[in-house]
Amino acid sequence: MSASLPPLSRLRRATTTRRVLVGCGLLSLLAAWLGPLPALAQHSFAAHMAMHMTVVAVAAPLLAIGLAGSAADPVLRASRVFSPMLAAVLEFMVVWSWHAPLLHHAARDALAMRVLEQGSFLLVGLWLWLAAFGGGAHRSRERTAAGIGGLLLTSMHMTLLGVLLAGAPRALYAHAHATASATSALQDQQLGGVLMLAVGGSVYLGGALLLLAGLLRDRGDGARNA
Repeated sequence: MSASLPPLSRLRRATTTRRVLVGCGLLSLLAAWLGPLPALAQHSFAAHMAMHMTVVAVAAPLLAIGLAGSAADPVLRASRVFSPMLAAVLEFMVVWSWHAPLLHHAARDALAMRVLEQGSFLLVGLWLWLAAFGGGAHRSRERTAAGIGGLLLTSMHMTLLGVLLAGAPRALYAHAHATASATSALQDQQLGGVLMLAVGGSVYLGGALLLLAGLLRDRGDGARNA
């Protein structure tokens, strides 16, 4: 049905869709950073994880997909910088580093460190999602395939980290106000691990499958037109 629309109508609809996606991404960031999660994260690892997942698995993909293919798409101007596999490796390093107990506690206790943590989460999240989906309608199949690989790699390492956190036999993170909570520090950590496993693993996997579906559809169209 969309193919029968006049070009101007299709352009307007695409522009509206992009604006909605970017708007929802910005609202997600506001909810994560200005809502109740930062205060809850002072004594709850699960709340900290919810904030993390909102940034990288909700806001970042919405913003990146909304910008992809538009005049604001940075991949169109610097495609080499936005290598999907490089972005995936850097996200792996950032995510695992901030979940080391020392850095996690620093981000929980000091505002400057928390800003650095959340900013780095957003930066690498946007970098990877833009690298995977950016480049416009004429991006190469190789870039799409690399995007699939980058998102799958991220899905796997987030799943692994979630399993390690959920299955740990003891609490790795000491929370100053844990005794005021109805849940123990270990239960709180396990809940955080489940959030990373369920949200982080599934969203990045879903992004990879979406790219794969588009790649297979393009190949099918090319075969029919040959």
